[in-house]
Amino acid sequence: MDQRVNRPLQEGMRRPRPGAVNPTWAAFLAMAFVVVGLAGLFASYAAPLPLQRALARDAALDEALAAAHGADPGPALAALRPRLGESADAILPPGAGAGAGAPRDFDARVAVERAAMRERLLAESGEIALRSRWLLGVLTVMAAAFGIAILHMGRRA
Repeated sequence: MDQRVNRPLQEGMRRPRPGAVNPTWAAFLAMAFVVVGLAGLFASYAAPLPLQRALARDAALDEALAAAHGADPGPALAALRPRLGESADAILPPGAGAGAGAPRDFDARVAVERAAMRERLLAESGEIALRSRWLLGVLTVMAAAFGIAILHMGRRA
């Protein structure tokens, strides 16, 4: 009979020490934390959205000011309404002040709306930051608990 067949363990295989961590389970635990890292990466894409929206709105408000002082402000401002979003209701129609002071009144409404837009930017940024922190915190705790459970299961096996 061949000597290799009667050996209880083949050369490359060793019985793990009692209480030792199985490398397969350790790799699985590492993957649990990779999921947390990926969640953080995806959350980082949401963080700049309020700033990007505010910058686009600020540019649209600048264009609205230029259009209001142009030759035919009505159609130009109507074309800007989709880009102005919720700011459109605050500043349009341009002649709401009526009379000779209408452009100055429009400028004042744009200035007030610009300040309100910045306040919304700060509020949205705060909300996204808080949600991102909660997301990462909860996922970290879940991954740690999952990893601990996996390691305990690996020790029993």
